[in-house]
Amino acid sequence: MTGGREAAGIVSRGLAALVDALVLALIGLAVEVGAGCARLVVLGPPFQFPDVPNWIAGPVAWAFAVCYLGGSWSVVGATPGGRLMGVCVTDRAGRRLRAPRALARAALSVSFPLGLLWIPFSGRRAALPDLVVRSTVSYDRPYA
Repeated sequence: MTGGREAAGIVSRGLAALVDALVLALIGLAVEVGAGCARLVVLGPPFQFPDVPNWIAGPVAWAFAVCYLGGSWSVVGATPGGRLMGVCVTDRAGRRLRAPRALARAALSVSFPLGLLWIPFSGRRAALPDLVVRSTVSYDRPYA
């Protein structure tokens, strides 16, 4: 327990990550549809999705995911998936992460998603990014 809150487990955190991945996919789809519509207005029919090379799309998607996660953790304390699952990310003292630390945690989380698999083996239910940046993921409400 940290600050009177129970540390969140792998199921809650995994489901939160899945929700966030779906949100990011929907945002990506909306951006592609918007770009296709802009192309349609400028060049005329037919409607086409943009053909962005993987060497551009991959780093852009990575950077967007890092900003989405890090921004959510530093501004609100949780991503939409985390809010849905009732978990928040704080430092070990229970304070919201500052932007540099939240972005570092996000970069590690996006780059090494299997780091979540360390949670069952950790005495404090910490994923690998939590160990590196010294963060804690706990349930938003005090656990009775």
